[in-house]
Amino acid sequence: MPQLRLSEITLDYDVHGPDDGIPLLLVMGLGMQRTAWPPSLLDALARRGMRCITFDNRDVGLSTRYDQHRVPAMGRLMAARLFGLWQRLPYRLSDIAGDGIALLDHLGIARAHVLGISMGGMVAQHLAARHGERVQSLSLVATSSGRLGLPPPAVRVMKLLLSRPTRRSSLEAATNYLVDMFSAIGSPDYQTPRHEIERRAKAGLMRAANGDGVARQLAAIISDGDRTPMLRRLQMPTLILHGEHDAMVPLAHGRQLARVIPGARLHTIRGWGHDLPDALSNELATLIAGHASPR
Repeated sequence: MPQLRLSEITLDYDVHGPDDGIPLLLVMGLGMQRTAWPPSLLDALARRGMRCITFDNRDVGLSTRYDQHRVPAMGRLMAARLFGLWQRLPYRLSDIAGDGIALLDHLGIARAHVLGISMGGMVAQHLAARHGERVQSLSLVATSSGRLGLPPPAVRVMKLLLSRPTRRSSLEAATNYLVDMFSAIGSPDYQTPRHEIERRAKAGLMRAANGDGVARQLAAIISDGDRTPMLRRLQMPTLILHGEHDAMVPLAHGRQLARVIPGARLHTIRGWGHDLPDALSNELATLIAGHASPR
């Protein structure tokens, strides 16, 4: 697959769909590789005329890793966040947004539609706020403004987040952890079979083990603060897609985004969790493509 070599990092990326299709930049979530975008969703978007551009965020997959940096102390980062103190980090969410713009430059795309899920939705918010002239429309999936006081993840999900395996864990332990996590945050009404979750988790780990990149990305999320003031200034058409049964980022986060982003439209789906089940690919593709090319 192609790679973009910048002055400081390398980005692994892929393009799926017609060469003359409507460009759609997709930004994946915490610790997830670009291959986590379901082929069923990419195919459904391509059938609707979208040219899907996916990439490994820095510090995961086959893009540049930051393993020379120590794992941040999460307790210290949380305290700094509460007291508004600046923390030195190897990168921030705004840097990942800059990577997306660099990729569009590399592909010769002046303006694109942007879709981000979970952490990728937070990155997409920065991309839209800092590079608004490059963003035709914004689709935010299962994500948040980062505002304090919004509901936290479900208790069972929080326990799993706090028990994440280290880079020295075996392939079996890492796979079992991912299966447990994806099962906990998955959609109750659109369940992916456990054996399929296991297959995808193992394939991702075989492609590129997570390492400590997840912790550094999480540090970037914690330190990013409340994006609400920034979001109030957005000007592009914005679609917010959120599951009514999201155990990682509860629906209140999506509703708050809809209140603060001017003209944003919120679409919720009953029985949908914090995942991208194949059973919803056609519905999601219709919503996203329709938002990108309204009739």
